[in-house]
Amino acid sequence: MATVRIRYLRPPDRETVYVQRLVHRAPDVLVTYVERTPLARTLVVDGEVALEPGAPAVWFTFPGAWHDIGRFHRLDGTFTGFYANVITPVEFIADDAWRTTDLFLDVWKGRSGAPRLLDEDELDEAVRNGWIGGGLEATARAEAARLLEAAARPTWPPEPVLAWTLERCRQVLGAGSDA
Repeated sequence: MATVRIRYLRPPDRETVYVQRLVHRAPDVLVTYVERTPLARTLVVDGEVALEPGAPAVWFTFPGAWHDIGRFHRLDGTFTGFYANVITPVEFIADDAWRTTDLFLDVWKGRSGAPRLLDEDELDEAVRNGWIGGGLEATARAEAARLLEAAARPTWPPEPVLAWTLERCRQVLGAGSDA
């Protein structure tokens, strides 16, 4: 399986390179896997653990989309929910080199409960400080609203996100082939 490096810009000037294993490539979705998420601290939403440092995650990149989606887990592999980042469409610089910019807003849909918009305060700060312009702000807010509406329906997340579980990714990586 190929390894990809994703340059992830967080305005105004923070850039992180995430290294993930590409487990599936199709025209409409690329599925990547990270065995140990490089978080500094546990992500908690509404008092529930969403993702722990070092926990596995499966990521779904949709070419041309203004978001990606992650399947989040605890350290022991227990599934916790779906996390959608509002981002600029991923630029595929090379097969193994991607780039995107975080637009601050996120949508969380845990195993139980309604979907929830996260980090509006961070977007407000970015706009106030001139880190992103009005056009990107409007696009980010519209995408987040669309994601929230979609996440409230039983048909969300899309089929590839449901199909590519942690177990399936680990199986494919163990077998060394794309399933």
